[in-house]
Amino acid sequence: MAYLITDECIDCNACEIECPNNAIYPAGESWELHGEEHPAVSDEHTYIAYDKCTECIGFYDEPQCVAVCPSEAVIKDPERVETEEELLAKKEKIGTVLK
Repeated sequence: MAYLITDECIDCNACEIECPNNAIYPAGESWELHGEEHPAVSDEHTYIAYDKCTECIGFYDEPQCVAVCPSEAVIKDPERVETEEELLAKKEKIGTVLK
């Protein structure tokens, strides 16, 4: 399951700095994966590019965005449920791009 950032976000960027997959972007900024640019997910607040979110599986014991968020604006996205195996496969796929 990917995470999402709600309207409670105060745009402090604490989560962006901690994300091992570089999956968190400022409002309105486009994101890139495999050389392909994608439109911003949110123009209102910091957001998570779902295709890059691995819930920190393989990096940390808990999602770092949740751990550092002072406004509790990061929640599990019920629309994007993934198994640990799917998240690990995603990590491997995007890991080669991030290096």
